[in-house]
Amino acid sequence: METQIKESLIALLAGIKTADGQVVADEMAKLDNYLERGRAGLHPQLVHFLQNRSYAKAVMFLGGETNIPVGACGGRAGIPEGR
Repeated sequence: METQIKESLIALLAGIKTADGQVVADEMAKLDNYLERGRAGLHPQLVHFLQNRSYAKAVMFLGGETNIPVGACGGRAGIPEGR
């Protein structure tokens, strides 16, 4: 399911970039459906990003990035270095 989520995220972000409202709506609906169906089997951080519609961060997570920027919720990077 993570492959389908990543494909939808990439299509969604491309739709946003080109201001294609139909693509944006379709991909957001798919992502909501993937989250609803797969919540129990998905990594908790990915669930968090999808729930909060942090789609760019979800793509980063699925790409194996570890330096995902902190958002309003804090996250692991919200802890100052040296602590």
